[in-house]
Amino acid sequence: MSDVKTYAVHWKEEDYFYPSYEFVAQANVTDPAIFERMSLDKFPYYYKEFADMLDWDEYWHTLLDTSDAPCFKWFVGGRLNACYNCVDRHLDKHKNKTAIHFVPEPESEPIQHITYQSLYRRVNEVAALLRDYLGLKAGDRVTLHLPMVPELPITMLACARLGIIHSQVYGGFSGVAAGDRIWDSGSEYLITMDAYYRNGNLLDHKPGADIAVKTAAEQGQEVKKVLIWQRYKGRYSSKAPLVEGRDFIMDDLLKNYKRAVVEPVSMPAEGILFLMYTSGTTAKPKGAQHSIGGYLAYVAAMSHIIQDIHPEDVYWCMADIGWITGHSFIVYGPLALAASTVIYEGVPTYPDAGRCWRIAEELDVNIFHTAPTAIRMLRKAGPEEPRKYNYKFKHMTTVGEPIEPEVWKWYFHEVGKGKAAIVDTYWQTENGGFLCSTVPGIEPMKPGSAGRGVPGIHPIIFDDEKNEIKAGKGKAGNLCIRNPWPGMFQSIWGDRDRYVETYFAKYNTDPNSKDWRDWPYMTGDAAVLAADGYSRILGRIDDIINVAGHRIGTKEIESAALTVQEVAEAAVVPTRDEIKGAIPDLYCSLKPGFDPSEEVQKKIAQAIREMIGPIAIPKSIWLVHDMPKTRSGKIMRRILAAISNREEIGDTTTLADPDVVEEIRKKVQGEEPLPTSWPG
Repeated sequence: MSDVKTYAVHWKEEDYFYPSYEFVAQANVTDPAIFERMSLDKFPYYYKEFADMLDWDEYWHTLLDTSDAPCFKWFVGGRLNACYNCVDRHLDKHKNKTAIHFVPEPESEPIQHITYQSLYRRVNEVAALLRDYLGLKAGDRVTLHLPMVPELPITMLACARLGIIHSQVYGGFSGVAAGDRIWDSGSEYLITMDAYYRNGNLLDHKPGADIAVKTAAEQGQEVKKVLIWQRYKGRYSSKAPLVEGRDFIMDDLLKNYKRAVVEPVSMPAEGILFLMYTSGTTAKPKGAQHSIGGYLAYVAAMSHIIQDIHPEDVYWCMADIGWITGHSFIVYGPLALAASTVIYEGVPTYPDAGRCWRIAEELDVNIFHTAPTAIRMLRKAGPEEPRKYNYKFKHMTTVGEPIEPEVWKWYFHEVGKGKAAIVDTYWQTENGGFLCSTVPGIEPMKPGSAGRGVPGIHPIIFDDEKNEIKAGKGKAGNLCIRNPWPGMFQSIWGDRDRYVETYFAKYNTDPNSKDWRDWPYMTGDAAVLAADGYSRILGRIDDIINVAGHRIGTKEIESAALTVQEVAEAAVVPTRDEIKGAIPDLYCSLKPGFDPSEEVQKKIAQAIREMIGPIAIPKSIWLVHDMPKTRSGKIMRRILAAISNREEIGDTTTLADPDVVEEIRKKVQGEEPLPTSWPG
C-alpha cells in the first residue's frame, strides 16, 4: 500500500459559476436544508429517504446492520426486485414512453426507440429463456460480454428479474479478461454477441467467447453454454464457427418464449444484484459485489438529486455499460426514475466531430453525461462543432477522472453554450454512485473541482499518520469517507480479507469494532479541500512524482499545460533521474491547425513555471501527433512511461491505434530530446 505523505498543492482556486435561474426553477432539489437534514449526526436515518424512492414487496426492519463491519448491510428484512422497479412499475403511466433510444454507429441505420411496454415484453422473454432453457435461478452467476447494444440492458434486467447475479465484462476487453472473470465468478454460462460497430468497422466479437471459454477451462471453470445475440437478426456476422452443443443463437431460442410473462422474483435487499470487476492491471481483478436494495436506492437518489433527472427528460450518458457508470447511470438509475436513456453504439467522433451534437439535436437530449477523456477528444477534434447544432442541454456531467479547468470551461461555454449546469462528479467502481459533487440546483460550480460530499456523504482527508488535513490548508492527502452509504459495495467477491485490507485497514481504529465510526473508507485517491469545503481530486495516490523531495501531482502539471491555447491533450509520466530521483516527462498533442515548435514548448514550460513553479518543469516536453489510447479514449500513461524510461512497452494490441506507440518511441528514443533550456 502506497504511503500517503502530505504535499503542497499549487493549483489556484477558480472562480464560481452559477446555475441559471431557468435551471434552478425546474431542479428536483433546491432547498439547502438537505445538507442539514443529512448531516453526520443524523446518520444513518436520513437514508430512509433514498429507500422510499423504491417500491418494496416487504418493507425493511433494520436500516443499517453493522454486525459484520465493514461488510455493512442496508435495509435488512426488506424484499424487492430491481427489474420491477426499473420497468414494471412505470407501465401504468409511461408504457408508451421511450425507455431506451438505441443509436447505431452507422448513420444509415435508423435509431431504435424502445418503449417501456416493449422493454417489459423483451425482458420477460429473455428471463423465461434464462429460467426455462438454462435452468438458472436466484443466486446463480452469468457472465455477459456484450457491446453497447439494447440487448445488454435487456439481458441485465432479465437477470435481475430472476435474482440472477450478472457480471458484465466491458466489450472492449479481450477474451482472456472475460475468461478470468468467468472463472472468478463461477459462471457456467456466457452471453455475448457476434459483432458490433466501432469506428466504422463491423468488429468480429465471437472469437473472444471462444478464448474466454478456453481461459476459464484452464482455470477449472466449465462454461456449459454460450448464447450469442446477433447484431443483425437472422444473419450471423462472425467468421468464428458455432461450437455444436455449446453455442446457440439467442434470437433462434427466443422464438420459443414469445409473449412469455415471468413474475419478478422477490429478493432480499441485501442480496447481490451484480458483480463489477475492476481492470486488474496490477493484480487479480476485484469483483465488486453490489447489493440489490442499497445500490438501487442510491443510484435512484443520485439520479434524482445530482443528475436532476425527471421522467420527461431525455438523458444521454456516453459511458459504456461495461463500466460502473453505465450500470448506474445508463441502466438502473435513469430507468428507476422512468426517464428515456440513450445508448450509442460507437465512437463519439465517428464519422466526424459533429456526431454527438447531431444525436443530441435529433433526440432532443437535455441531460448529457460523459468523461473528461471524451471531452478532451471532442475539444481536440472539433472545438467549434457544437455551435453548428440546435440542441439545448439543461445539465451536463463529467465523471471518471479529474477534469482540468481549461477543459471544463470549454465544456461549459461550447458544449453547454454557457447555460447548462455542470456537475463534476467523483466516485469509483466500488461506490455504486457519487461521493462528491455539487448539487446543481443549490451550489455554484467551480472548474476542476468536484464540490463537497453529496448529501449524506461526509469526506475527510488524512495524512499517512492518520491526522486530518483541514479544509483550506493547501495540503493534499488521502481522501476517505467517514460513513458507509447504501450504494457502497458489500465486499470483494470471494475475498473478504482483501476487501478489508484494501479499503479499510489503514485508517481502522479497532479491527474488532462493530461501530461504523471506526471504519472510514479509503478511496486511494489524493485530494485537497479548499476553504469552502470543495474537493479537488488529484488522481491516484501513485500519481505523485517525488522530485528532489518535492511531491508534485501529475494532474497539476497537465492542467497547467492545457491552459496553453495550442494544447489539446497532456499526459505526465515520471522519468528516472540520477540527481533528483524522478522528474516529469510531459507529452502533449496539439489542436488541429497547430504545428509542433520550440515556441509552443516554451509556452507550455512558462505556463507550468507560473502556475506551479520551476521545480515542476518537465525534463522534456514532447509534442506528439496523438496519444496511445484505449478504445474508450483513455490515455495509456503506462506506455508513455515505458518509452521515457526505455523499458519494455508490452502489449499494445488493445489500443485504438497501436501505430501511435512506434511513432512516439522513434521521436523520444530515436532523436535527441528537444531543448530543455526553458524560460526563466
